[in-house]
Amino acid sequence: MRKLVSGYTKFRTEVYPGHQEDFQRLAKGQTPDTLFITCSDSRIDPALLLQTRPGELFICRNAGNIVPAHGDINGGVSATIEYAVTALKVRHIILCGHSDCGVMHGLLHPDRVQKMKTVANWLHYGDRARAVVDAICEGQSDEEKVMELARQNVLSQMDNLRTHPSVAAAIVKNGLQLHGWIYQIGQGEIEAWCQSRHQFLPLETLPIAEPRLAAV
Repeated sequence: MRKLVSGYTKFRTEVYPGHQEDFQRLAKGQTPDTLFITCSDSRIDPALLLQTRPGELFICRNAGNIVPAHGDINGGVSATIEYAVTALKVRHIILCGHSDCGVMHGLLHPDRVQKMKTVANWLHYGDRARAVVDAICEGQSDEEKVMELARQNVLSQMDNLRTHPSVAAAIVKNGLQLHGWIYQIGQGEIEAWCQSRHQFLPLETLPIAEPRLAAV
């Protein structure tokens, strides 16, 4: 806790003065361009990863970057999506999974989380990804399966995103774009889903317009 308080003190004395005008402007409202949905994992820092400033990303985090399908559960994730799309009118939604995800480990070995009832119940949102991995990853190592689970989970949750009426309407009316990403923690690299080639590719190799195909 002492480290956090020390960090806040540094922010107040060294960082805030240099950005005071920005924060005072942001105090009156926000106009983020992107909703960033990612895992609660402490190793994921969206602002650091994408070098964004306050006010540029509207962030939704939960264990496993899960998006329940519309009507399945009216919780914070669904409310955040609806607000971002309807009120803030974001132009992009990025759904970002990552390597070594604890939820993916739990999907692969559900016995390890059975004593955590809430976590075990949450894992059923990854059933589709687990079924795909069981079908295509026979004989692979646990590490390879966890990585493929992360990828398949991103694709599954992107499909769930499209079931939300606000998202479906914004795709058609406003050209809302959906993007599926995987962050490789150790390498500091991002893979992005390329719909035209049906695979994840290094983000920097995709033309800027390419991710639009993911919204179709």
